Amino acid sequence: MRTFSPILASRALWQLRVKKRPIVMSHGINARCNMHCDFCEYWKEEKDEMETGDILHLLDEAKKFGIKYYNAWTVEPLLREDLPRIMAYARSLGFITSMITNGKLLKQRAHELDDVDYLSVSVDGIDSYKDIRGMDFDELLAGIEAAKYGRRNPILINCVISGQNLEDVEPLVHLARELGVWISFEPLDESGGIDPAVWEIIGIRDNVKYENVLDRVIRLKKEGYPIINSLTYLTMVRDRNMDFRCHASDLILNVTSDGWIENCRLKTEHLGHIRDGLVNVWESSREQRSKITKECEGCLFFGYAEGSMLYDFKPEVMAHYEWI
Repeated sequence: MRTFSPILASRALWQLRVKKRPIVMSHGINARCNMHCDFCEYWKEEKDEMETGDILHLLDEAKKFGIKYYNAWTVEPLLREDLPRIMAYARSLGFITSMITNGKLLKQRAHELDDVDYLSVSVDGIDSYKDIRGMDFDELLAGIEAAKYGRRNPILINCVISGQNLEDVEPLVHLARELGVWISFEPLDESGGIDPAVWEIIGIRDNVKYENVLDRVIRLKKEGYPIINSLTYLTMVRDRNMDFRCHASDLILNVTSDGWIENCRLKTEHLGHIRDGLVNVWESSREQRSKITKECEGCLFFGYAEGSMLYDFKPEVMAHYEWI
């Protein structure tokens, strides 16, 4: 659960507004996945993975650079045996740590995640889950149950809304309350690298049904259900209206499994490599990052949208966005 820290807030503002550097490092900690979902491109990319020592060195440099949050994600972090060591080292440096997992190995490795402050699990449905992810929902649920006890903050389950899981959206909200976890939503991004036949199965095609589902999510948020998204964001998702100025590249330093620094998860143009130094890459890529952002058609990834609106001090988002 988000708690306000005046000291952390002031340091974040100094980093963002005065030093003009990001506060989050989002690290693609590995290049492998134990799920091969049709709608995902990440597991199809062949990339090298950094050795443990190189990651620890990166964390040292990120600390000096002023990063406050370390997020381990893609493609499946729990496939790294050294994950507990990496997260422990990040926390020892003072980072607030987070991790995103598909949950397939969560039951087996839940006891190793004490140094993960904020744990997010991808949960795209209940009845539709196996069709979407190819894994039994009960297996996923057992992993969440194993991971949630003794944690400093509630687990977050993140649901990507698609045409295949609209019936499961409201039941997932009720399940989140029953489990004592948070839930977030974001719409499916139909990337161009996936077979169009896949989008015909999973893409959002019934717009009326989609909007009705989002209206219900908004009502549940107002009723106090544990939905972390702000009302402003949920309204934009319902209307598919990207009414915000994107600051993703100002807020987040994106590092791939093989050490490339990229603008964001959607615009993967290389800005430089970590071997060139974070400060050097950041300073030398200002014009490039600005150009990419200006030319981007935008997206509704919730971390980017909510973070950007927080960056611009949107009052409703500051009041109602509940994650880190």
